[in-house]
Amino acid sequence: MPMFQPSRKDGGVLGLDGGGDGRILDVESAVKDGVLGGVAVYGGVGGGGEKLDLKKMIEELNLCEVPSVFICPISLEPMQDPATLCTGQTYERSNILKWFSMGHYTCPTTMQELWDDTVTPNTTLHHLTYTWFSQKYVQMKKRSEDAEGRASELLANLKRVKGQARIQTLKELQRVVANHSTARKTVVDEGGVALVSSLLGPFTSYAVGCEVVAILVNLSLTLEAKMSLMQPAKVSSVVDVLNEGSIETKINCVTLIEMLMEEKDFRTELVSSHSLLVALMRLVRNKRHPNGHLPGLTLLKSISTLKEVRSLIVSIGAIPQLLELIPVLNPECVELALFVLDVLSSVPQGQQALKDCSNTIPTMVKLLMRITECCTDYALSILCSVCNLSPQECSLRAVDAGLAAKLLLVIQSGCSPALKQRAAELLKLCSLNYSDTMFISKCKLTRTIQ
Repeated sequence: MPMFQPSRKDGGVLGLDGGGDGRILDVESAVKDGVLGGVAVYGGVGGGGEKLDLKKMIEELNLCEVPSVFICPISLEPMQDPATLCTGQTYERSNILKWFSMGHYTCPTTMQELWDDTVTPNTTLHHLTYTWFSQKYVQMKKRSEDAEGRASELLANLKRVKGQARIQTLKELQRVVANHSTARKTVVDEGGVALVSSLLGPFTSYAVGCEVVAILVNLSLTLEAKMSLMQPAKVSSVVDVLNEGSIETKINCVTLIEMLMEEKDFRTELVSSHSLLVALMRLVRNKRHPNGHLPGLTLLKSISTLKEVRSLIVSIGAIPQLLELIPVLNPECVELALFVLDVLSSVPQGQQALKDCSNTIPTMVKLLMRITECCTDYALSILCSVCNLSPQECSLRAVDAGLAAKLLLVIQSGCSPALKQRAAELLKLCSLNYSDTMFISKCKLTRTIQ
């Protein structure tokens, strides 16, 4: 459950009996002032029917904004059993009793010493809390029921409409499934996945394709549904949308492809596409929309694990593009980019491309001991690859970039033994081009620390 923020939509009503600001409110005042809104609800609070469980309502609603009067000052969560101290402050009963059990005999909010340790149930506040959450819960249920019916209606319409009407129907269906879990279940239960997926194909327009993809990424796809989407014509249609779409559509496309790749029956040839990889790199290197970096790099990582595709990834210029992008990426994305570069270094074309890039060595040296141990591991592996390819040339460039001092830091750190061993081997390789005195001077840490 999230940390709750005091709501400012309650007309400034921040206190009840013991609520924190000294004002005393009854139910009628609360309704008048807008805390409850005067809407009839189920469960004995303005309506018949079975009484709703407050704990269940709080958990299912999972609201981020709740009137501060309903929030326990100790846990910052809604109170289910509010109890008031002699100071007038109100807390969740279990929380204040735990406070007392820890040896505290003060009011947690005011830090006043208590002259009376009686904990009095605040029935007025409990009634207000129950009523407020009941309203929200009933409204949520009504919206969910409306969403289920609307989803069914839209699926029925989708079977008979064409052209612009089909696009409008898909847009509305996408909006409904994005906002309501009950609508998503309805679409799945009523065979909507197959219906929507059938709209993907060699003649699918961009307008239809982007809405179809946006719907599918919101649904729980069965193995059967995923197998249907793995048809080459459908994947090709998704790739076309990826090439043309907005940033949101591109993210949806890579998310859908990633979902398909999770299945063991996924075929490598489906992502062995020059068009797909070019579109993916275009998303990854888009600095204007950094929200595309993580999903793009995540899919690129998955594709790079397929040995048959690595040479193709190198051939589209992925290595220099990733190296140029690393300085502006967040740590999570840097780790993904380094993983891809390390994997590509395992093929001769990738190893050569890394050696030929002038910023490979300085970038990798800079990343040693900078972010995470995984990043250090990948960067060290890449350095080993290029230095082994051209020991004399690359080792000299690496040492000039401060590699020797960084390797000593790795060896003396708390990194894994395997990582330390690799650092020691690379350090030995680099030392072959220098006299002992010269190499020791290159290992000084002053420049590295600065």
